[in-house]
Amino acid sequence: MAPTGLLESFLGAIQASLSVLLVLSYGSIAAWSGLLDHKSTKAVSKICVRMFLPALLITKIGSELHAESVSRYGIIFVWAIVTHIVSFLIGLFAQYVLGMKDWVTVALMFNNSTSYPLLLVTALDDTGILSSLIVTDESSKDAVERAKSYFLVYATVSSCLTFAVGPRLIDSEHAPEADDKDEDGYDGDDDNEEERDAEAANEETGLLRNPFASGSSSGGFFPYLRRNSGNRASVIRQELRRASYVPKQKWKQLSPRTKWWLLFISDFFNAPLLGALLGLIIGLVPALQRAFFNDANEGGIFTAWLTASLKNIGGLFVPLPVVVAGVSLYTSMKEAREHTRDGSLAEAAKKTPWWTFTYILVVRFLLWPAASIGLVYAVTSRTEILGDDPMLWFTMMLMPTGPSAMKLITLVQVSEGDPEDETNIAKLLTLSYVMSPILSLTVVGSLLASQANIR
Repeated sequence: MAPTGLLESFLGAIQASLSVLLVLSYGSIAAWSGLLDHKSTKAVSKICVRMFLPALLITKIGSELHAESVSRYGIIFVWAIVTHIVSFLIGLFAQYVLGMKDWVTVALMFNNSTSYPLLLVTALDDTGILSSLIVTDESSKDAVERAKSYFLVYATVSSCLTFAVGPRLIDSEHAPEADDKDEDGYDGDDDNEEERDAEAANEETGLLRNPFASGSSSGGFFPYLRRNSGNRASVIRQELRRASYVPKQKWKQLSPRTKWWLLFISDFFNAPLLGALLGLIIGLVPALQRAFFNDANEGGIFTAWLTASLKNIGGLFVPLPVVVAGVSLYTSMKEAREHTRDGSLAEAAKKTPWWTFTYILVVRFLLWPAASIGLVYAVTSRTEILGDDPMLWFTMMLMPTGPSAMKLITLVQVSEGDPEDETNIAKLLTLSYVMSPILSLTVVGSLLASQANIR
């Protein structure tokens, strides 16, 4: 295919970015008109993560992964680990050297790595500019589906870290919400109800409070290395959650540190990871891949019913989380405005940390795009490590970029953090998504860099 021109690429990228922004705005319109609220979107988010995303992972990874392509997915796995570690270190620098708030680390470490890029790459395909990255006889649809599978592998790593590490960075005590008692393995004992009510009335947890430290207002680098020295709320909170694979009586006998580790493992092995593992198994076992994805007359005994049903519900995952993000942004900003009417918070709300916002946005929209495009381009132009798939190079350049994950709002709300911080985070995320069309420049840069290395 002939390389796409600069102007054509930029116009196509702008259209794709605006398409994603419009889907986000539809969620805000739904919230404004009363069609959706926080409670309803919470249920939608749960089913997206626990059912729709695993189904999407099974079908995309299972259909695209095979023995010849496994090395490419291994590269993405390593890339995901490296970029998250680097983002974490950048966040620690902001926190401990520049003196920024603790939540900056999470805002920098986790970007919207699933729904946003999937919707973006679909919109980019509609503009036709991705056709220049197709170097074989495959169709544009097949190339885009492969790109989506690359993003999903990266997103699986991000999801595991978000579930297992994110809550412990921003809410190390990992409290369940009052109306979601069965979330994350809570065993549902009614005899703890009075303790839960007492805890809700007396909670003074900071955003990065350490579960094994008493009286500390900020989290430690490794929270599990410290001992609990009598924080009753922390002890109660540990009892409110139980790893589902540990019997109830046995759980009560374990030490807080052991419970922390078991809960960490339980959170790590979440539904998206299990979906990705099932996709991995199906893809690497030829008999299973034929059964799930071949035509019926070629051994595809599951294709027309089981695989088709998984594709149907998996397809729902792409737009729904973006709509939910729009609802969350609207409700969060509405709550923030209500907080500013409170005299005790009016002065604090005026102190918007623009330096912090600027730091996060520069890292997310300038530093990471420049670093990822430059590094991937340098490696592909000088070595054969990244193979010969331009779509792989293109997606790798985009993976660590973009707005922070919407999960940040949920984590702060669950931790019952400072309302001022919640207000500022809502402002940051709103600003991030409003600025998201800037990613058009990243798309164009990634596209041109990938085209330049096509041999």
